[in-house]
Amino acid sequence: MLHSTDQLTALAAGALDRCGVIDGAGAPARTPITGEGLGAFGPATDLDDALDRAVVAFGSWSSTPAPVRGEVVRRFGNLVREHLDDLATLISVEVGKITAEARGEVQEVIDVCDFAVGLSRQLYGRSIASERPAHRLTETWQPLGPVGVVTAFNFPAAVWAWNAAIALVCGDTVVWKPSPSTPLTALACAALLERAGGPADLVQVVHGGADVAVAMADDGRLPLLSATGSTAMGATLAPRVAGRLGRSLLELGGNNAAIVAPSADLALTTRAVVFAAAGTAGQRCTTLRRLIVHRSVAGELTDRLVAAYASLPVGDPLAEGTLVGPLINRGALDSMQGALSSAAGDGGELLVGGARLLADEAPGAAYVEPALVRMPGQTALVQRETFAPVLYLLTYDELDEAIALNNEVTQGLASSIFTTDVREAERFCGPDGSDCGIVNVNIGPSGAEIGGAFGGEKATGGGRESGSDSWKAYMRRATTTVNYSDDLPLAQGVTFV
Repeated sequence: MLHSTDQLTALAAGALDRCGVIDGAGAPARTPITGEGLGAFGPATDLDDALDRAVVAFGSWSSTPAPVRGEVVRRFGNLVREHLDDLATLISVEVGKITAEARGEVQEVIDVCDFAVGLSRQLYGRSIASERPAHRLTETWQPLGPVGVVTAFNFPAAVWAWNAAIALVCGDTVVWKPSPSTPLTALACAALLERAGGPADLVQVVHGGADVAVAMADDGRLPLLSATGSTAMGATLAPRVAGRLGRSLLELGGNNAAIVAPSADLALTTRAVVFAAAGTAGQRCTTLRRLIVHRSVAGELTDRLVAAYASLPVGDPLAEGTLVGPLINRGALDSMQGALSSAAGDGGELLVGGARLLADEAPGAAYVEPALVRMPGQTALVQRETFAPVLYLLTYDELDEAIALNNEVTQGLASSIFTTDVREAERFCGPDGSDCGIVNVNIGPSGAEIGGAFGGEKATGGGRESGSDSWKAYMRRATTTVNYSDDLPLAQGVTFV
């Protein structure tokens, strides 16, 4: 039994109210749980006005000491802790994530806030030895300016926080265009940040579709545009940003693979594969989409996976025991069904799953069984990303062959290998191994921690968000030479006057 649309509307409205979202009708919302509209909520904001206010706010925020900026992020993180259940409810209602995954996403917001608070006291520059006497040569990092953030539906809070928490401690303001599918989570996050007590207009939410993202890409008031979404979206936005010599930070498509070697622990592998391929209904950018299995263990692993897939509870993501919620919309269902049809035409065999569920109870929703498909090879279909729970099973004989299959696709986000052979593991992680930005051993390609830089190579865009030294993307570097002598020696020994 699914929650009704009226019940879901009440849940969302209550969560928004507790987070402090003001009344309005600026953002129409829909739930994939029933496939129906929830109404319109919150204020409407004009992009041009938001950019003007972001520029003004940057003037004072950039001069605020970084640890003071970090204190605002700390208070925001604490408010997110207080409203974890409210934000998780909004994510479940808007995205269709099961409660455990929705709460996990909110925990990511908290974690990256903690990381950013520490970072606010560690925006280190460097001192460089000068070749000239009585000269000091340094590099420092300075705030960049207002940052545009475009996020996708599947992680409506976490990906924004990866960008915003870091950008804020770096001294930038943020203009955020969330996915049209997830306006409510954005409204709630922005309201909590406003309650954290920082200056006005640090983060502003602008609703809209692709036209708003294009306008942001074209606008010179945004020196950096961070965009998460499809490779096609990145290919549209990046040239426009480059055309005005701005910066892009892109986190785009991922057609992620895992290699299963002969020595793999198959019990561990099965659990990891099922979570990576079927979790979030196959709608993570790091979802496992290609499984490259050594021929000697393919039969046993296939049997284990078929049994596991057949037991996955699909249904209302707010119901206890559900592990797979709905796809975001009917378009995603059409894409999945088209892929399964094409796979059959390529000689593939559907081993389990693929059926639509709950169509009578929720005709506007898109519930589906995750599908496992054995393919005769890495066809053009397998090399395309289908944003749905379809896992293609391939076999290999030699590790070189498996690594080549892993790297053959245009995307380069996440990858993994399951092996107990340290030589195979190190080869996969080495320079002639996986060409992805995320390279894992004995875990799936999904479930990244915030401490590491997140992103990928090739058609994934090359951007890095969240941890490590990703903060440098949100700042500008200044190289400074100070002459504290009475002389004027020139570099490289040049004599002029």
